[in-house]
Amino acid sequence: MAFKTINPTDGTLLRRYPFISPTALDDALATAREAQIAWRRVPAGERAARVTALAERLRGRIRRLAEVMAIEMGKPLGEAAAEIEKCATGCEFYGEHGPGFLADQVVETESHRSYVTFQPLGLVLAIMPWNFPFWQVMRASVPALIAGNGVLLKHAPNVPMCALELAALFRDAGFPDGIFTNLFIDVETTGALIRDARVQAVTLTGSTRAGRQVAALAGAQIKSCVLELGGSDPYVVLEDADLPRTVEACVTGRMINGGQSCIAAKRMIVHEAVADGFTEAVVERMAAVRVGDPMAEMTDVGPLAREDLRDNLAAQVTRSIEAGAKCLLGGKVPDVPGWYYPATVLTEVGPGMPAWDEEMFGPVACVIRAGSEEEALRIANDTAYGLGAAVFTRDLERGERIARTELEAGSCFVNDFVKSDPRLPFGGVKSSGFGRELSEFGMREFVNVKTVRVER
Repeated sequence: MAFKTINPTDGTLLRRYPFISPTALDDALATAREAQIAWRRVPAGERAARVTALAERLRGRIRRLAEVMAIEMGKPLGEAAAEIEKCATGCEFYGEHGPGFLADQVVETESHRSYVTFQPLGLVLAIMPWNFPFWQVMRASVPALIAGNGVLLKHAPNVPMCALELAALFRDAGFPDGIFTNLFIDVETTGALIRDARVQAVTLTGSTRAGRQVAALAGAQIKSCVLELGGSDPYVVLEDADLPRTVEACVTGRMINGGQSCIAAKRMIVHEAVADGFTEAVVERMAAVRVGDPMAEMTDVGPLAREDLRDNLAAQVTRSIEAGAKCLLGGKVPDVPGWYYPATVLTEVGPGMPAWDEEMFGPVACVIRAGSEEEALRIANDTAYGLGAAVFTRDLERGERIARTELEAGSCFVNDFVKSDPRLPFGGVKSSGFGRELSEFGMREFVNVKTVRVER
């Protein structure tokens, strides 16, 4: 068994990467544990300096890393380069602010001295996805490393080249051997690692099904766990929305990474007063999306990352149409090599259809009509997920009220598409997971929040 690099533009198997042997895995764990014990004693400022150096390495390899993403999972070069730049920006943010997030907090009590200190937990197992193969790893690993933890990376099986490039980046930025360790392991071995006493915490970005399995394993071992899972993000378009701006935001939010994003605009819930004009404009905008070779500079959307993902998306669209949805654009697998799927627009979507009930991971926009704000919000929250959401209105007070108190999601945006930002916490509620990444909240997920009281 092995990880495989398969080019999604034509299905060609480029290379296999065998799983690590049990003996080598045990040695890697021992090395990682020893490295973490030493790393935790390094001052936070010095740990942060390594992260700042990591930003330099990322920017110095943008073209190479972008090409690796294009080859392994089909991300167009422009988007791939932007992902690397975002990683560098995130590293710079934590390099500057990370030590401050970890600073002791003095509390006045009757004792001579009382304070809260933030100490590392140990080794963190990061189970990461393929869709943002560098950013997802960086946003999980960098805060954990600055906090004094070590990281064990179990990356997605279809992006082994990305995993190896990540390991090289950390090594070249001056991180100690073993403090960031890439492991080519299968699902069974991943479960064994969660049960291993040398692993103290787990972070997963992936499907809700995988999240349930990891949460059960981590819970049985009483280990810290952060889960960033699927989403079916609603974008609520009210009757007073600025339609040209709203259409652009909705289509951009839907088509980022070819729609293969947990926070993509999955369901566009539109007030009936503007639904016709909105739908017509979305179809026009989606029809202009250029689908093609991710290595071509003009491509907007490449192939889906894997054949099974393309086939599952096509089946979801077909079942939705058979159940009564109307397809205004796309909707059929093209007769070309590779795992391409066209930009697609579905309307007349209702409960019981995959387009309503399930996460659609690909370039498919679903437009749902609502007769009022109240109905739109009911539809928006009628989902098992709660990762991101957006509302569009010219009335900023109205929009902020809806985002703050009405939408059930971890990140709610007004007049913009949902995106992550290292300055703000990121995560979901309901079946979209628990815990937070990014900002000071993400920094403190994998620390021992320790109380210290000193008496004379």
